[in-house]
Amino acid sequence: MPMDLTRLAASIKSWGRELGFGKVGIAAVALPEDERRLLDWLAAGRHGEMSYLQRHGARRARPAELVPDTVRVISARMDYLTAAEPAAQVLADAELGYVSRYALGRDYHRVLRGRLARLAARVAATAGTAGYRAFTDSAPVLEKALARDAGLGWIGKHTNLLDRHDGSWFFLGEIFTDLPLPLDGPVRAHCGSCTACIAACPTQAIVAPYELDARRCISYLTIELDGPIPEKLRAAMGNRIYGCDDCQLVCPWNRYARLSAEPDFRARHGLDAPSLVSLFAWTEEQFLTRTEGSAIRRIGHERWLRNIAVALGNGPATAQAIAALEARCRDASPLVRSHAAWALGKLRQAAGS
Repeated sequence: MPMDLTRLAASIKSWGRELGFGKVGIAAVALPEDERRLLDWLAAGRHGEMSYLQRHGARRARPAELVPDTVRVISARMDYLTAAEPAAQVLADAELGYVSRYALGRDYHRVLRGRLARLAARVAATAGTAGYRAFTDSAPVLEKALARDAGLGWIGKHTNLLDRHDGSWFFLGEIFTDLPLPLDGPVRAHCGSCTACIAACPTQAIVAPYELDARRCISYLTIELDGPIPEKLRAAMGNRIYGCDDCQLVCPWNRYARLSAEPDFRARHGLDAPSLVSLFAWTEEQFLTRTEGSAIRRIGHERWLRNIAVALGNGPATAQAIAALEARCRDASPLVRSHAAWALGKLRQAAGS
């Protein structure tokens, strides 16, 4: 008998909730307008040194080219905000380091990949198909556009996905499938005249509503950029040492965000409010041990120290901070030495010595 695809779609959403996903929807694979915007963004050079974005180009907007025979994308989102030291308090204390809330716990790639694989296997077993692939920020995919078309939210002026009932503190993942499942429609946008995220961006990376220049974004500078952080942007970074959440912190819709029940996302090693001086003293071995299973590990010890040096330079000229920077001015890495010297110069000038 022919399969009841409507019933299967309802089951997929129910199975997704059982696996801890906050919402699951189904999207088509055509993204012509998003493809045009992507190519314009790349042509403007706003991707910075993220050459992989340029390399895949339009393919990111064409799921059927990435996985042949794909006709639908099952999009899922998972909340990640957990109880931690209040972000505003950490950002206000220049002796502490701020780590983006998504990176406080276990690497989300690992968590979502496992759940998506289980969901995909159940769909395949029920439908009798092997035509599927699961992804979570691990392939050239326009995740936010697909999630929008699947009804999981709208893309806000800060370019993040937003839901009026749940805010934006969630991860996204996808299952590409050859099953012609019934589609979910996109939801209406609700940003209205609000520009809170644009005004709050420390480095003015949101250059216009719905337009982000990654080259100015603190998440790009602290995570993606491999090399010196431009001096003109360092002061605006404050004490943000891995990523930035400012545009989400001020978004009115995040007042409705709910805490995640997922234990894997809970903060580890006190990274929700860590001392900058203490972090700066980590050896590479300590860094690798304490970031095991974390998204932070991907930047490596050298960039970690580079970021912390900038944050120390933006903080108070305490004896401990100055001593820590003096020690790193003898570091084996030229990148770390140069950023430590910059920071030390700032603190000495502030201290009048």
